[in-house]
Amino acid sequence: MRAQFRFGIDLGGTKTEIIALEGSDERLRRRLPTPQGDYAACLQTIAQLVRQAEHDLGGIGSVGIGIPGTRSPDHGRIKNANSVCLIGQDLQGDLEQLLQRPIRLANDADCFALSEASDGAGAGADSVFGVILGTGVGGGVVIHGRLLAGPNAIAGEWGHNALPWRDQVDGPARRCYCGLDDCIETFLSGPGWAARSNLGLTAEQLAIAALAGEPAAQQALQHYCEHLARSLASLINILDPQVIVLGGGLSNIQALYEQVPPLLVRHVFSDQVNTRLLPARHGDSSGVRGAAWLWS
Repeated sequence: MRAQFRFGIDLGGTKTEIIALEGSDERLRRRLPTPQGDYAACLQTIAQLVRQAEHDLGGIGSVGIGIPGTRSPDHGRIKNANSVCLIGQDLQGDLEQLLQRPIRLANDADCFALSEASDGAGAGADSVFGVILGTGVGGGVVIHGRLLAGPNAIAGEWGHNALPWRDQVDGPARRCYCGLDDCIETFLSGPGWAARSNLGLTAEQLAIAALAGEPAAQQALQHYCEHLARSLASLINILDPQVIVLGGGLSNIQALYEQVPPLLVRHVFSDQVNTRLLPARHGDSSGVRGAAWLWS
């Protein structure tokens, strides 16, 4: 099959979105609700989106899919998915049979990173780390335009490392859903930040209050920036990426790009930090665009 378009699909918890790229140009975008807890219905939703897109565009396409989990390299079935109906399923094999073509799958954070490295904020850089700061904390690594894929299919899962340089001022230990204490996700995710701030505000409300000059919220944001700087510094010490791109809801806080870079140098093993910290160019569209770029 010679593909005319690259279709990217973002299989989210509430919506399933498709995009069609011709080169780097978007030709089509639409979405459907994601069936809740129904694996077979999820397959049919994806197939419906692809078939309708090909009908409307009058051409065929390759299909890449970003999922809230990962495909195990050991048995080919889905693991680590917060959409639990996917766990243990042969999603790639089932879709290949349904659509009669090869399918490529990747974690949604990997798709975000690939999008931003391909034609986003990290375009042209040899090494890009894409960071998701939202209801969870994830990431992806792109080297020379290619996703880094390890033997466990977990490259970029920095949110489940412990917070570096932990101190009493960081507050009491909190158990992460993964079963360990003080994962980075418990500090930097939206729910984690809100819980540790003890102000009775959501992450969105905290950001608004800090911008409005409310002292307690501003202090909470300073703590957040410190925790983000420490977490990124540890990553820079290992990977030394040229660009770190932030995505997810918390990446819209402008103060991160002003306050975090000066804090990095205290913990990065270098006299100067040349890694660029940038917001995502494609915003919420990066995940679905990155799924299309799986066929670059």
